[in-house]
Amino acid sequence: MLNDRVLVELDSAGAERRSAAGIVIPATATVGKRLAWAHVRAVGQHVRQVEVGDRVLFDPDERAEVELEGQTYLLLREKDVHAVAAPRATGEGTGLYL
Repeated sequence: MLNDRVLVELDSAGAERRSAAGIVIPATATVGKRLAWAHVRAVGQHVRQVEVGDRVLFDPDERAEVELEGQTYLLLREKDVHAVAAPRATGEGTGLYL
């Protein structure tokens, strides 16, 4: 990876979701502007706040897809990442920071 680029793999859990009533909502359903979660697989040398293995929140409209060895990944700029989810060191709270 070069410069401020981040290579991510989209969460498979983001494909389908369930409503509070238990109704399955397919991935193709549009619900306005919805952000997506992904796992970071590689980062460029100028990326400062994201590390390999982090789980990040991003806008799926601001992405480019790339296929490597039969696996589909997304290519983002670091500035397109809205949040990073990581476990807290203290073990208190929700376990995520945004």
